[in-house]
Amino acid sequence: MLLLSKSANCQVGGFALASIAWVLCSISTGLPQWRVWYLNETMFTKPTTAFVGIWRVCIYHENSKPGSVRVCHEYTYHDSFIPLDVRIIQHLLLISNMLGLIGTVTTIFALRNVYTEKVQKNDTYNPFIISAILNIIASISILLAVLFNYFSVIHKAGIAFPPSFHMPLYPSDQRIGIANVVASLCALMFLGSGIILISYTSPTEKQVFPEI
Repeated sequence: MLLLSKSANCQVGGFALASIAWVLCSISTGLPQWRVWYLNETMFTKPTTAFVGIWRVCIYHENSKPGSVRVCHEYTYHDSFIPLDVRIIQHLLLISNMLGLIGTVTTIFALRNVYTEKVQKNDTYNPFIISAILNIIASISILLAVLFNYFSVIHKAGIAFPPSFHMPLYPSDQRIGIANVVASLCALMFLGSGIILISYTSPTEKQVFPEI
């Protein structure tokens, strides 16, 4: 059992990395700061900033008093005004969250099997292979979502929001928001976790000899 325990120490770190990545993925999915729109003064009397996310848009109106007034409008996948790139990002992030959760759960079962010796010493298969594959796919999905959003900002893509949102079709300027940074970080963490988990080798493959 000692050999089995030592052989899975790195995989415990991979599990922790994947757990943090899944939390960050969930946070980035709910953040509205995927795109930061700067709106000119022709529509608003004061300079206005809007955070455009994949599930909502938040508008920050500057006023004479310190601070700003925030107004958020939520939308769903079924809203017809949502452009194709946003729909793709919605799908990719939902898939990533689901795969990350399943991968984390399967890692728990794999670790339990290793530490309780349910994985026999003569077994040469990797009990973490499913978790590793799920984490790597989740990483790729998140990176694709980040790239889709990046190219939308670079090409200054607009969104035809409903009139009730009081949002223009195109902003005067836009940039990438903090949600992209969070999503990129969790994608790298998922990838790192997948690499750690897939690198597991059984004690028989390592040919570890007891110390004298």
